[in-house]
Amino acid sequence: MKVIETAYAQTIANAPTFASIFGSTLNFLLRAFTIIAIIGLVVSGMIYLTAGGNEERISLAKKAFMYSIVGILVVLGANIIIKQIGNLLF
Repeated sequence: MKVIETAYAQTIANAPTFASIFGSTLNFLLRAFTIIAIIGLVVSGMIYLTAGGNEERISLAKKAFMYSIVGILVVLGANIIIKQIGNLLF
């Protein structure tokens, strides 16, 4: 019985904290959104290169490029804010 209690106590002591789980999840999401934004940049470049003078496709490529850049800036800003809040709290 004493062995089980000791093993159980050790398991709880080694459990990850809520802050580490939350931080890992946020880092994963920020990296995923960054990858999606970079893919958006590549796709907008491909649309622009294959537009062939079509003004509608060129306009679509420019909008996609702008939205991808805004997405990257939002992700970087969120990353900075999250790190600053983490430094203040922990």
